[in-house]
Amino acid sequence: MTTASRVAPTPSAVPALPAVDWLLAGSLLAVVGVVVRALLYTPADAALGDVQRIFYVHVPSAILGMYVACTVMAICGGLYLWLKDQRLDRIAEASAEVGFVFLTVVLVTGSIWGKSSWGTYWAWEPRLTSALFLWFVVLSYLVLRDALENPETKARLSAVLGVLALLLVPFIHMTVYLFRGLHPEPIVLKPSKPSLSPEMLSTFLLAIVAFSLLFFALIRVRYQWAAARDARLALEQA
Repeated sequence: MTTASRVAPTPSAVPALPAVDWLLAGSLLAVVGVVVRALLYTPADAALGDVQRIFYVHVPSAILGMYVACTVMAICGGLYLWLKDQRLDRIAEASAEVGFVFLTVVLVTGSIWGKSSWGTYWAWEPRLTSALFLWFVVLSYLVLRDALENPETKARLSAVLGVLALLLVPFIHMTVYLFRGLHPEPIVLKPSKPSLSPEMLSTFLLAIVAFSLLFFALIRVRYQWAAARDARLALEQA
């Protein structure tokens, strides 16, 4: 051959996904354990009764889906705009998808809790409405990524939506202080100590740990899948 031919990538260049992700499996068991503890061993709230046990799923999901996922999505998206590192875009993408799932859990559990406390599954009050708006922003992020084919354009435009999602988070947190609505003020994320009994607080802290493990395990699995997807596309285009 008179000209050097390009060496084609081999299938081994595609990262292999593990058959069983033990971190994910362990985190799922931890979540099940926390739910069992909340249902069987944690006292019910004196005023709200057994429906208050939703708190141990609702609040950790809100903390992770709103505060953590949106922060990771925005920071990694912003860093991508500066560094152009595809790994940062994958982390942002994974955080958006996992965060969307957690935000959906927040809306569903909140509606169930609202039916018992307010007599209706939904009320157009400030906290609920702003949380729903954030859910649509993250959904728009995912739809935008699915609609665009150019990887650089996809990463750049979705990074802007990621930053917008993070800017909404402080406003959502402050709605219960700025406006009169049905949603109660925070009993954990507040300047003073949490308004929970020791038994409830210990269950809540265990729930935070369990759901955090699940959150980061899902991001890890989603990142691995995205890395394998991008490697496969690179092989097809080679």
